[in-house]
Amino acid sequence: MIISRTPFRISFFGGGTDYPAWFRQNGGVVLATTIDKYCYISCRYLPQFFEHKYRIVYSRIENVREIPEIEHPAARAVLGWMKCDQGLEIHHDGDLPARSGLGSSSSFTVGLINAIMALRGRYITKEQLAKDAIHIEQDIIQENVGSQDQISAAYGGFNRIAFNPDGSFDVVPVIIDRPKLRVLEKHLMLFFTGLSRTASDIAKAQIENLKSHETELGRMQEMVDEAIGILDGGGSSIDDFGRLLHESWIHKRSLSGKVSTPFIDEIYDAAMAEGAIGGKILGAGGGGFLLLFVPPELQPKVKARLGKLIYVPFRFENSGSKIVLYQPNGLV
Repeated sequence: MIISRTPFRISFFGGGTDYPAWFRQNGGVVLATTIDKYCYISCRYLPQFFEHKYRIVYSRIENVREIPEIEHPAARAVLGWMKCDQGLEIHHDGDLPARSGLGSSSSFTVGLINAIMALRGRYITKEQLAKDAIHIEQDIIQENVGSQDQISAAYGGFNRIAFNPDGSFDVVPVIIDRPKLRVLEKHLMLFFTGLSRTASDIAKAQIENLKSHETELGRMQEMVDEAIGILDGGGSSIDDFGRLLHESWIHKRSLSGKVSTPFIDEIYDAAMAEGAIGGKILGAGGGGFLLLFVPPELQPKVKARLGKLIYVPFRFENSGSKIVLYQPNGLV
């Protein structure tokens, strides 16, 4: 049995510039980090005693004879692309809900590729893992997704990720001294809105509107290096990071009428009224997780005001997708 553990991610700035429709013309860049919430994929070869050849366990259970019969889009695409002719049993578990703006779909794809490669006794680099996941999601499944989630899931860490017009990418770790990083962590709060959505549907509207929002996207792209400058010091207050998040949210919600909802606006405004300096809905928008930047002394007030929402404490992580159990010949 093989078990892979792949992190979810938080994207701070530049989201939207990682869509190929944008960066192949303009280049793109995001500032993102992975967090200590994970997708777990267990994978083993299935004995030949069963009527089914493939068993896929997630929020439902699929027992099928042929790969095209698999209904889970990513599982079907990965197994088909990797030519998994030998029977497999795959189990998926996650620390947080799917379709919630944390890149969970890409974490699944990255984690599954990593697990199958390990089951075959082969090593795959972080770069190749990210490239393969991007190819599967964008070219095979043909979802309306960007390229940052797969890269963050594969590499892990707090990174500036640049997207080049030729389709290549550059991952540069953001060097921040540990005390400053901890201060940033302490200012961030994560709440689940209770709303799940399909990112591809939300993103489709944003992609269709790219040309009419070039000014906003250009400004969102600039914010990446501004944010890094704030974290580097130079006399900036950490609160400036929160103010930049707020400005980014204003631009992001203008990209499509599907990014926000009256309910999201209501809880965001309520948090701001209790002392939040900035924040954003993570991912494409429309629901999922709300990230807030709040001075630690005001966080009890924000938690009380948003009491009906689930609060999720988290820490940054830097491991990326990794194999946490390697027993290719079964558990012994």
